[in-house]
Amino acid sequence: MKTPYAIRIVAGQKSTLSKIPTGAPRELNKEIALEKLETIGQELNRLQELLYAASTHSLLLVLQGMDTSGKDGTIRGVMNYVNPQGCRVESFKVPNSEELAHDFLWRVHRVTPARGMIAVFNRSHYEDVLVVRVQNLAPEKVWKVRYEQINNFEKLLAQNNTIIVKCFLHISKEEQEERLMAREAEAEKAWKLSVGDWDDYQKASHDALAKCSTEHAPWHVIPADKKWFRNLAVARLLVESLKPYEKDWKKVLAQRSEAGIAALKAYREQDTKK
Repeated sequence: MKTPYAIRIVAGQKSTLSKIPTGAPRELNKEIALEKLETIGQELNRLQELLYAASTHSLLLVLQGMDTSGKDGTIRGVMNYVNPQGCRVESFKVPNSEELAHDFLWRVHRVTPARGMIAVFNRSHYEDVLVVRVQNLAPEKVWKVRYEQINNFEKLLAQNNTIIVKCFLHISKEEQEERLMAREAEAEKAWKLSVGDWDDYQKASHDALAKCSTEHAPWHVIPADKKWFRNLAVARLLVESLKPYEKDWKKVLAQRSEAGIAALKAYREQDTKK
């Protein structure tokens, strides 16, 4: 049995990241993965065109993970296959004064994708149950109720035709240390250097994945030690998530085309009678 590319977290089931591999499957190497990515990337491009043209649904891709897990690299390596006119990236850093004056989901909801569009969240509303928790930025009674609030928020999006794909980029502690050391050696990347509390963040991540993996917005863990496999896994998950809607989108477009042809025909007939 082949190893799955993305590991889906079963709704309500306690996840244990330490038991999920961070490396690529043995049957894959970089050369094969890049070939597969090119094929899947073209399929992603085709499906995005249908998503955009039909404009009945939107796609929200949420990327979370430890520092150096490759959120920026995933965006560069995967989203370059889609038309930039139909896609945008949103990053969530320390909230400003205006954002702090609202509920924690306000700044997120206002940048969710319109129908026909793709939005990529580079970090997301999950920072409010991860970083906020690990760094004690709010008491437990505040962040503990946010899991249910997040689930309700995502349910609202899903019920309004947003396809939600949530990816946790999973790297090993050893790989993170190597990447942090590489950053330290490169002056132009040193500003990204960040050393967090590994164990506390892993525990917080366990809870977020377990409590917020639902049928309408499941979490997928992406083994991310190998960048080439990480990109392939995310791209394939996106295609698998969009593919079930293809027939409906084509049907919508065919109906619009028929209506347009009928309207044009009626106009010509009326013009001929004049």
